Amino acid sequence: MMSAPRYERPGLARALAAALLLAGAAIVSGCSSTIDHIPTAVGGLPEGVPQRPATPTSYPAVHDMPPARTDEPLSEAEKKRLREDLARMRENAARDATTAISADPTGRNAGPARNP
Repeated sequence: MMSAPRYERPGLARALAAALLLAGAAIVSGCSSTIDHIPTAVGGLPEGVPQRPATPTSYPAVHDMPPARTDEPLSEAEKKRLREDLARMRENAARDATTAISADPTGRNAGPARNP
C-alpha cells in the first residue's frame, strides 16, 4: 500500500514558534511587578535601590482651571510711560556703546563684543 504524500510546511513551523514566543513573553511580562523579589544574581534589582512607595502617587489635576487673575491691564498712561522708558534705555545703551568704542579705538578691551 501506498501512503499519501506528506507535505511539509517550513513557514508554518516558524509562525508557530513565533506565536509561542510572543505568548511566553506576554505571560512573563505579567510577572514584572515581582522583579523586586528576585535575587540580584538572577537578574533582580541591584542593591541600594529605594523601596517602592506604599501608596502610589496621585496624578496632577489636569482639568482644574487656574484662579481668575486679579491684576488689571495697564492703562494707556502706564503703557505710554513704559514705551518712553524703553526708548530712553535704548538711547542710553547706544550712547554708552558708542562711548566705549571711541574710548578704545584698538578694540583690545571690547571683550565678546569684539567678535560677536
